[in-house]
Amino acid sequence: MDRPTTPYATPRTGKITLPTPVTVTASGVAYAGPVQDALERDLDGVLWALCAGATTGKPEYAAELHPERQRTAMETLLCVCCMKPAVRDRRGMRWVLPLLDDAVDARWENVRSAIPLMCEACTEQAPRLYPRLHEGHVKLRMREAEPIGVRGTLYPRPSGRGAPGPDALILYDSPDLPFVVAREAVRELRRTTVVAFAAAIP
Repeated sequence: MDRPTTPYATPRTGKITLPTPVTVTASGVAYAGPVQDALERDLDGVLWALCAGATTGKPEYAAELHPERQRTAMETLLCVCCMKPAVRDRRGMRWVLPLLDDAVDARWENVRSAIPLMCEACTEQAPRLYPRLHEGHVKLRMREAEPIGVRGTLYPRPSGRGAPGPDALILYDSPDLPFVVAREAVRELRRTTVVAFAAAIP
């Protein structure tokens, strides 16, 4: 597989996440059409955001990753850029993440990430493309990357319970899970080794 000019999970102009109406019942959120609702649910019963539009427009590197493609890369542990399988060495798989405010090694253990992993070659390309990595980034290896939940729009229950929000992290064991429309799969990175820190790109 040749390395693509535009990374796989990068959204394009015209390919938008649809503000699709949902119904909220005591059992959770659902799309109005039963076929559409069934197609957009994963094996955990989580409802996912819908996308529509052309995939041939200009890459939007500053936007959130394409929900369906981000989910595919995360669930199958494929490189977010070229979709090649993860390559492991004795330290584990490779991730590239924006720097935290206090970038010390201990802070990178148990980090919760919605950014999928990258292959060796793409770790050199990606920091030049994505604005979130321009201010500095860290290259990591981790032996474990446990799926822990999703990030998305949380809807309040009909009873009024719950704290709704457009950017909520909901864990798989949370009672809020049926009430979220997910946009990103999230993994917790464990047994982490810091490979290198990179300064801001001028």
